[in-house]
Amino acid sequence: MSKYIVVIFPSEAKAYEGRRALGELHNEGSITAYASAIITKEKNGHIAVKESADSGPLGAGVGALVGGLAGLVGGPVGVAVGVGAGSLFGSFTDLMNLGVNADFLDAVSETLKPGKSALVAEISEDWVTPIDVRMEALGGNVIRKQRYDFEDEQEERAIRADQAEVARLKEEWKQASAERKAKLKARLDDAQAKLDAAAKHAGERARKLEQQGKAKLQELQHQMAHATGEAKAKLDARMAETRTDYERRSKLLKQAGELAKQALAA
Repeated sequence: MSKYIVVIFPSEAKAYEGRRALGELHNEGSITAYASAIITKEKNGHIAVKESADSGPLGAGVGALVGGLAGLVGGPVGVAVGVGAGSLFGSFTDLMNLGVNADFLDAVSETLKPGKSALVAEISEDWVTPIDVRMEALGGNVIRKQRYDFEDEQEERAIRADQAEVARLKEEWKQASAERKAKLKARLDDAQAKLDAAAKHAGERARKLEQQGKAKLQELQHQMAHATGEAKAKLDARMAETRTDYERRSKLLKQAGELAKQALAA
């Protein structure tokens, strides 16, 4: 299971040193770094992206995290106000879908003061010590969050609920009077349109998930080719865990999409 880390540094230069240290840990096999980016909180409170993550599948998670953090510049209070007003709802929702909770956002907001910079990355690690020691030596403060992609489970449950609603409306329509049929038909059409959209969304997420899974396994295989001994054994375990996680999530999304299709065809 991968993690997100945000390492807060006193300066932009130190953040770049932290990124180099992350690369060294990756090369020696102590961790696997999938993607990273550098951001700075400017004097006026705005977050500037100094170096973004790659645009490919490996950088998707970090890109979404950076985008969300850049939108949530007001700190914990500002986050609540922004979401309430709707101005930051998209960014906040994207972060929630990544499994990033309010505690993590609060910790980053409270620590990333104006004038400071941060290294944002998605990594896999066996122990926290390698990253902590290297980053602390550079003046960095490491904030971690396990990546839980619970949107997959939510999507499957939502589709099951929509499927049940479509079935109930169809049964009610069969037994309704002529006067009620027209109104029920409108509701049924709306429910089916919602279910169709959910099926398409599940299919798109499954496609992106497959791309990300393949990219992560390729990165791990590349590390394995240069690793020996204990490092190779750890990488092999990471690869097995990554494959199991993505296969589980892919199966869940495909099942959800199939459920929607079956309900629409009935």
